[in-house]
This record gives sequence, structure tokens and C-alpha cells, in this order.
Amino acid sequence: MNAVASPLEKDMQRLEAELKQLEAEYNMFFAGRLPKPPWETRSRVEALVKHYDRAYIQNTGDRFRFSTLQSRFATFVDLWDRGLRAREEGRPGPFAQQGKKQIEKQRGAEDRILHVAAFRDPMREVDKLEELYQSLSEARREVGEQQVPFHKFAELVKTQVKKLRDTGSPEVAFRVAVKDGKVNLTARALKGVKD
Repeated sequence: MNAVASPLEKDMQRLEAELKQLEAEYNMFFAGRLPKPPWETRSRVEALVKHYDRAYIQNTGDRFRFSTLQSRFATFVDLWDRGLRAREEGRPGPFAQQGKKQIEKQRGAEDRILHVAAFRDPMREVDKLEELYQSLSEARREVGEQQVPFHKFAELVKTQVKKLRDTGSPEVAFRVAVKDGKVNLTARALKGVKD
């Protein structure tokens, strides 16, 4: 297994980073800290999404990761457009200033997929393992849950990969999501992945 990331892997990381950046910029815009919507960043993300939407992604894990990012982007675009429309029409929209408790309640009710990573051998894919751990840690911090030590997390991932690989799946996808205000880490065997 070589440690050099493929062009697709680099683009997926870039798409993930750009999407986080775009979300932050829209949040700043709706909070009144940016004078205009972040059209440039949005155009960059849109171009990447369109490019990979038209392309054939052979690896199931990469395809899953892209479709997750794509649906997240589509959900955000819908939300941002409704917010802009509401603002133009002079009515409170999804970004109207609300009390902190109300916002936390909405966040808790909203189900979100935060990170997806596929592994063949987690001990040889330490960068991906650390990214998954960071995502899990941030999510747990956000909802006020106790942090998990990295060594325990790594052992859990290694065990799950071994267990699911023993059933004949060469690759295992892990997903960090927030559901009903709780953080979930799920493992799923990827079918049809060639060694």
C-alpha cells in the first residue's frame, strides 16, 4: 500500500475542506459578519461536485464518500437559498437570529453525516484514521459527549475492520454522524471492491 494519495483522494479532501469553508462563510454571512454571500467559494465547490458527478468513480468507498459530500452540499444549497430568499422578502428565514437554546435544539434534531472513511488496513492508513478520529472528537465535543482516547478508538476500528474482512469484504467504511443529538460511529462492509 503506497502512502501517496491518489488524485481522487486529494480532490475529495479538497472538496471536504472547501465545503467546510463554504459552510463557515455562509454562517458568517447570515450572522452579518460578511457583506455578501460567498459566491466564489460556492462556485469552486459546485465545479468540483459537477466534475465528479459526471465522472465514473470505480472504488465503492470513494463513490460513497463523494455521494455523501454531494448530498450534504445539496442540502446546504437548499438551506442557503431559502435563507437568502427569506432575507430578500424581509421575513425571518432559517437563519433568523434565535436564542442559543433554540439553535441547540434544532441542531440536536438535525441528522448530519460528518465524515466517511474506508479502510483495508487501518494500521497502514494512519492519516485516514487520524482524520476519522478528529471528526469523531469534534462531533463529541460539539454535543457535549466524553472524548474517547485515540488508542481505544484505533483498536475499535482495527477490530471492526478485521471482523468485517473475515466475512469476505476487503474494505470497510466508517461513518461519523450526529443523529438525534448523539454521535454515532458505524462500520459497514463494502461489497464489490476489488483488491
